[in-house]
Amino acid sequence: MNEALNPVYIIIAILAYFGILMTISRLTGSKGNNLGFYLGNRQSPWFVVAFGMLGASLSGVTFISVPGWVQDTQFSYLQMVLGYVVGYAVIAWVLLPVYYNLKLTSIYTYLEHRFGFFSQKTGAWFFFISRVIGASFRLFIVATVMQVMVFDPLNIPFPVTVLITILLIWIYTNRGGIKTIIWTDVLQTTFMFLSAIVTIVIIYNNMAEDGMWKFVANSEYSRVFFFDDWNSPNHFIKQFFSGMFITIVMTGLDQDMMQKNLSCRNLKEAQKNMLSYGIAFVPVNIMFLTLGVMLYSYAASLGLSIPARGDEIFPLVIAQGELPLFVAIMFILGLVAAAYSSADSALTALTTTFTVDILGFNHNDLNSDKALRTRRWVHIGISALLAVVIIIFQIISDESVISAIFTVAGYTYGPLLGLFAFGLFTKYHPREKWIPYIAIASPIICYILNRYSEVWFNGFQFGFELLIINGALVFIGLAISSMGKK
Repeated sequence: MNEALNPVYIIIAILAYFGILMTISRLTGSKGNNLGFYLGNRQSPWFVVAFGMLGASLSGVTFISVPGWVQDTQFSYLQMVLGYVVGYAVIAWVLLPVYYNLKLTSIYTYLEHRFGFFSQKTGAWFFFISRVIGASFRLFIVATVMQVMVFDPLNIPFPVTVLITILLIWIYTNRGGIKTIIWTDVLQTTFMFLSAIVTIVIIYNNMAEDGMWKFVANSEYSRVFFFDDWNSPNHFIKQFFSGMFITIVMTGLDQDMMQKNLSCRNLKEAQKNMLSYGIAFVPVNIMFLTLGVMLYSYAASLGLSIPARGDEIFPLVIAQGELPLFVAIMFILGLVAAAYSSADSALTALTTTFTVDILGFNHNDLNSDKALRTRRWVHIGISALLAVVIIIFQIISDESVISAIFTVAGYTYGPLLGLFAFGLFTKYHPREKWIPYIAIASPIICYILNRYSEVWFNGFQFGFELLIINGALVFIGLAISSMGKK
């Protein structure tokens, strides 16, 4: 057992890290008003936003799960990452101009402009459900690892671990909102990258004789492209287009990610941010997949028992891999950074959506005393909701976290894809009261298709492309509801 995993060391590291976050919160939030909480007064430098968004997008899922995914899927995840790049270009040139032209605080206000009241509420609620689940999954995986490393030895139950984690996030986001998160994301992304790089270099120096890239290329995990089996979820066409549409909906139609883009000074800077961030996603994911190769190869060389769940390989090597104290400390800091990097912005975005779209505060009212009081109570309520959902996941979860997140997104983000696509690419006006029913029916149909696809379609398995089908069903439903309407 690595001595850095002594709970005392971990607690010291967490407290030191949290102290830095609080300092950033104080510096960035001291002069902020309520509009600063939502959009940072539109003064965020684009390059700072781009770097920080990398960490927020990757989060604990990439930090823990993507390296663990290598054993079952090799480097096939890069097929999806290439689709991500195209998706980011679509966001930059199609969606961002719409959002900036309308001067939106919440992107779901667009649906009200285009269709009306019910569509805005539908979009907001689907995002709300999607992001609560997604943020909770991301926090769940990190809280689980922290529970094993720190709180189990101290006989502290999991619910207390979760409450402490959520409380820390609430404290430093309550003051400055998105204005604070733009800068804390930079810190958190830095620690995530340093942790991965340090681990790769140390393991490579301990075991590899060839050059690093040659070592990775010669490993059994290095295959990238899969064209041979159309029925497989790993087929290139499925993964590429799924990656493109996942990016469009989970970034471009997601208040969490778009709120950071909307904090840039103008449209041109927001587009620079999105394109540079999208391109950087490729080498960053290559780094984390390389980390996976190193972790599995090193564990095998030491004769360690390979865990059944890929999420457990990184913590296993840190705990039993005879690595230097410094590596374990960097892992701990990277893990904490991963936990906070996505959860803090999700908490702010959920607060924004609930306040603006669901409760109905418009942009001109957001600086009022009533809006300020409401926002603070909403912030507290959503923090409590995340804690409850994480505890529920701990009771029932039994599948890989990254697969669970994208599976859930395939059902809950699909209606958003259909709504925005219909609004942007047609001039029709559907019967607005039909919209909530169409948005609910589509995920149900997709669930049935996914469950019985192998029986109905000769062994065909849906992958993440189910998101595209979901969006298409909503689009068709909206088109049908427009027929005969003047």
